[in-house]
Amino acid sequence: MIKIYHNPRCSKSRQGLSILEESGQNFETIKYLEDQLTSQEIITILDKLGIKPIDLVRKNESIWKSDYKGKNLSDTEIIAAMVHYPKLIERPIVVNGEKAVIGRPPESINDII
Repeated sequence: MIKIYHNPRCSKSRQGLSILEESGQNFETIKYLEDQLTSQEIITILDKLGIKPIDLVRKNESIWKSDYKGKNLSDTEIIAAMVHYPKLIERPIVVNGEKAVIGRPPESINDII
């Protein structure tokens, strides 16, 4: 089943959700700010995206700038930061089987549905 990791307050995430709704496909919406992801869930998403943890971080978030920017962090430490502060995770993320995409731009979601 398709999953969208969604933040209702984010316009890009809402656009991604709309693309899925219009597709007619069945999907599950995961509001990751409410139902926080575990480090293993983030690792699984990273594997499907084929990216490094740092590439999933929203580097313009104030918590990143104040607590993490400029530090030499390991992948494990970056993942721990995303678990602790899920606001740091790029959004939306859509997973379909073994494929995943960050919906920026939202139209990229069409590549995996």
